[in-house]
Amino acid sequence: MNPGTILLLFVFAYFIGLLVISYFTSRNSDNQSFFIGNKKSKWWLVAFGMIGTSLSGVTFISVPGTVGKFLGGENPFGGFEYYMMVIGFFIGYFIVAGILLPLYYKMNLTSIYTYLGKRFNVEAHKIGSVFFIISRAIGATARLYLVVNILQIFLLESLGVPFWVTAFVLLLMILLYTFEGGVKTIVITDTLQTSFMIISLIACIVYILSNLNLSFGEAFSILEQKQYTHFINTDVNSKTFFLKTILGGMFITIAMTGLDQEMMQKNISVDNLKNSKKNMLTFAGTLLFVNLAFLFLGGLLYLFAMQHGADYGQISTMVDGKEVITNTFGFKDSAGQIKNIMGDDLFPALSLQGHFPMALSVIFIIGLISALFPSADGALTAVTSSYCVDLLNLNEDQQKTEKQKKHLRMKVHLTFTVIFFVLIMVFKAINDKSIVYLIMEIAGYTYGPLLGLFAFGILTKYQITKKYTILAVTILAPVVTYLINYLVTNNTDYRIGVELIILNGFLTFVGLWLVKAGKVEQEILD
Repeated sequence: MNPGTILLLFVFAYFIGLLVISYFTSRNSDNQSFFIGNKKSKWWLVAFGMIGTSLSGVTFISVPGTVGKFLGGENPFGGFEYYMMVIGFFIGYFIVAGILLPLYYKMNLTSIYTYLGKRFNVEAHKIGSVFFIISRAIGATARLYLVVNILQIFLLESLGVPFWVTAFVLLLMILLYTFEGGVKTIVITDTLQTSFMIISLIACIVYILSNLNLSFGEAFSILEQKQYTHFINTDVNSKTFFLKTILGGMFITIAMTGLDQEMMQKNISVDNLKNSKKNMLTFAGTLLFVNLAFLFLGGLLYLFAMQHGADYGQISTMVDGKEVITNTFGFKDSAGQIKNIMGDDLFPALSLQGHFPMALSVIFIIGLISALFPSADGALTAVTSSYCVDLLNLNEDQQKTEKQKKHLRMKVHLTFTVIFFVLIMVFKAINDKSIVYLIMEIAGYTYGPLLGLFAFGILTKYQITKKYTILAVTILAPVVTYLINYLVTNNTDYRIGVELIILNGFLTFVGLWLVKAGKVEQEILD
């Protein structure tokens, strides 16, 4: 049997398993099951499942590939520099657990953007929800595109399957097992998928160490000698200068976890605040080890490839009439030219092009699918929840029966599935290889207004009374941020990196301060 067919059979069997789980978890489910799991989720299940949601296909594919990037390529990260951002993530999770979780539990929220409505007005509530929907839809589909594209290039293209069919089928799979149960289902499925992802990670590390006849310590020493373990970038002008990477990572976590309905709806589905904090901090600590393991795997992949004939070279391309030389890494083709597998293509190229044994290829594919689904199913459920609760006020609609509400929610769920499909096709047209950094840059523009809004609400007691004022500020801040980024990039040696989200949030905060009205009553804040 064709190896590609064997791998597809395992993917199909995996999906059947998810449908079985969905069947049992979605029985007797209602809208509250879909939105917040009836607040009966076990904290340790949520903590473990959130590893898969946070890491996704981006970590599984892109992070190992970044290890060799400092030797060439477009992605700004290189060596183990990405780990500085992970440290920032870790700090950010403590801030979320200490400040935002108590606020959400105290107000007994289904949607976290309800806070903005109570703190400011209906306009702020809806703006917060819209920014989240835009942010999560773009971020989730960028991650989806990465994995779909990998499956397409290395598995399905040779079988004659078009890209759009691959994307459509995968989205249909996700739709089917989240359609009824929502959060109640994905808390369980994410746990299963995280398990497979980590098993795949460990299996690949063990195999490569065995193949190269190296111990863990010996492998790390070789990586140090080859400069693959480079942690700290001390160039202040660089996008990955370590201090701004740590600071940017911290604020990315505050915004993309603490102010994100997808991530927080799983946390607030836990029965009480104490257990929800346990979930958050356990999850934060685990990510330190898992991300380091993915970076170590990245170094091993480069060593393995070089041991089996891969090498560095250069590619000459013409850009705006000028010759641009970029470094590349890969195996030589029949014409003696190096076929680039640096970055996102490294892990799948080695796993699916005969360099790894079939058993490990199967483990890779299951790990890849396991990385894909948690980031997609949660996003689809969360944007549906936010649209229904925040924009349609479905929870407060007394004129509709529970059956009518459920029918409307399913229509919204289906509509967002179609939107996700369209966005994946847009990313295919853009075809950007540096997905890790692209997602962070997009987040800087879309989550920045949320960061500024929540910060103004929590840190001040001022109200915003004029109609459309908040809308104007939250639109103007990203525009000004973009202009500043453009001017700095084109007129100085300094490069704005992940601190973009801080700049955007700060401009939003300043804009709200300039248009503030009188102080809000204390009891509203309490």
